Amino acid sequence: MSAGSAGPALGIDLGTSGCRVLAWDPARDAVLAQAEIPLPPPCREGEASEQDPEAWWAALAEAVRALPQAVRQAVRRIAVDGTSGTLLLADADGRPLAPARLYDDARGRAASRRIAAVAPAGSGAHGAGSSLAKLLVWLEEGLPAGTAQALHPADWLTGRLTGLWGVADENSALKLGWDPLRREWPAWLEALAVPRRLLARVEAAGKPLGPMDPAVAESLGLPRSAVVCAGTTDSVAGFLATPASRPGDAVTSLGSTLALKLLTPRPVFSPPHGVYSHRVGGLWLAGGASNTGGAVLARFFDPHTLAALSARIDPERPSGLDYYPLPAPGERFPVADPRLPPRLDPRPADDARFLHGLLEGITRIEAEGYRLLERLGAGAVRRVWTVGGGARNPVWTRIRARMLGVPVTACPDAPAALGAARLAAGRLPGCATAAPVP
Repeated sequence: MSAGSAGPALGIDLGTSGCRVLAWDPARDAVLAQAEIPLPPPCREGEASEQDPEAWWAALAEAVRALPQAVRQAVRRIAVDGTSGTLLLADADGRPLAPARLYDDARGRAASRRIAAVAPAGSGAHGAGSSLAKLLVWLEEGLPAGTAQALHPADWLTGRLTGLWGVADENSALKLGWDPLRREWPAWLEALAVPRRLLARVEAAGKPLGPMDPAVAESLGLPRSAVVCAGTTDSVAGFLATPASRPGDAVTSLGSTLALKLLTPRPVFSPPHGVYSHRVGGLWLAGGASNTGGAVLARFFDPHTLAALSARIDPERPSGLDYYPLPAPGERFPVADPRLPPRLDPRPADDARFLHGLLEGITRIEAEGYRLLERLGAGAVRRVWTVGGGARNPVWTRIRARMLGVPVTACPDAPAALGAARLAAGRLPGCATAAPVP
């Protein structure tokens, strides 16, 4: 079945602040409709960061029902993306047994040291924020009665749509210890006493899993015949929302933080720098994230002032300033130094020049990030697409093109839900057509 004949695809993007759904027609490369429903804020207390999974489902259902009925009835494929590192425990029928522990839940510091003692250097399970660290904390506390599976958000929502449980996508599973090279749960998990019964069967992102659960399809106004595919993480979906498709293509996300993704024929791993690789279609997606980004700019300028000052900047001329803009001490990529101090001096009297220096400083970090990925074996970046709020600043785009030395294209309207829809339709790097429906 070709991607064009597969019919419209529905992408579902679950974040911590809301759920967005988007219907996309692959034959015309056209967005048919979209909707977004906010979520209650996470419950954060001390090191804990939690959210009710049932609120995810309620937001998903409301967002889907907000789409025009004709669009919903035309949907042929569905895929979900969710935050990486978030984990929930469920019984055999998928009922959550406790609030989900979010990606920024920090109770896993001691557990991360146990992981570091046995996990290979290239494993994606390192760090207190990994889903494996969260599972180890739960095991130490004692699992809730009836616990049968540990799932990530995309896995759980996919299960709700299909009624098929115990299935995960290999992008989300990376931080639970999944080995993406051997495509198996590794033997070293036994040294951590991780019960194998909790680990899902892992499928490639985008693989068709089966039709919708009939009752769920009826309640959402979707066709029973719509095929639900294995999902992915939000960052991978964000990449897939852009035109990037060949080795050397990269996507920079300029949101509150700076995140880089580079398409490469070979996987790259460097946990000390937070560099991991996801298998996407026939290629790999290597990347890392810095603590710099829009959060630094927001400390000094509101959006209106930032736009007005940007208009006064000549993007073809250097500012002469050498900043390393960080919101607080500490950096993870491309420099791995938890105590690295921000460098924001001297501050000139002219705010436009100060902003110029900040934009160049963030771009300098971006350039060094891509150079690091190249040194690690991912290959050289050849062109960059930009998503996130920073993609709306044309002056910054021109500064980045000058400093990166490659074409830079802004994609301000490329939501992760579009990437999830492309995933469902089989539009993956290295894959010319959609996967056949089982």
